[in-house]
Amino acid sequence: MAISRAAETTADLEAATEIMTTAFAGDPVWGGWAFPIDNSVARDEARRRWWCFNLASAMRYPWVRLVPGAAALWVPPNGSELTGAEETEVEPLLRELVGTHTDAFLECLGLFASNHPRDEPHYYLSLLGTHNDYRGQGVGMQLLSENLALIDGEGMASYLESTNPGNISRYESVGFRQVGSFTLAGGGPTVDTMWREARPS
Repeated sequence: MAISRAAETTADLEAATEIMTTAFAGDPVWGGWAFPIDNSVARDEARRRWWCFNLASAMRYPWVRLVPGAAALWVPPNGSELTGAEETEVEPLLRELVGTHTDAFLECLGLFASNHPRDEPHYYLSLLGTHNDYRGQGVGMQLLSENLALIDGEGMASYLESTNPGNISRYESVGFRQVGSFTLAGGGPTVDTMWREARPS
């Protein structure tokens, strides 16, 4: 497998955005619940703009990691997903993208934040996606394993939320364990929170 590299260029951002857009098209949270838009083209474009906004911010750290066909967005210890200025842009962007669903979307983001552990420094896996053209080839899990080896080299723990129950066993196979869950508004999907202890390199 190719060694991952940090996303740095506009082309990298475009590649990572495309990967996440296709990877999460069928996700219980990010595929349908978060973007209840009837027109599939408009739904994909809204999802693409949301991922691009988040990925572009995360590229200020060297932890948007890419290999052909897969990408991971990590937030390093004591980092933040968005800058303070970008936080103020979230609601106007969502009003444009999802209209009346914005309040539920913001509540969802609040649940992600309130369930996030704060007691121990850790790497946060915000997104891990595999492009549909590469699905079933193991590239996403290989990328994850390589990233975790780098994190182990720093002696750091890691955390993620699984928005698809089908992925829990995959995360458990590389050392994560489920530590909690929360359910989104209106009887929406359940999100599982997972933690991986620091390991010696």
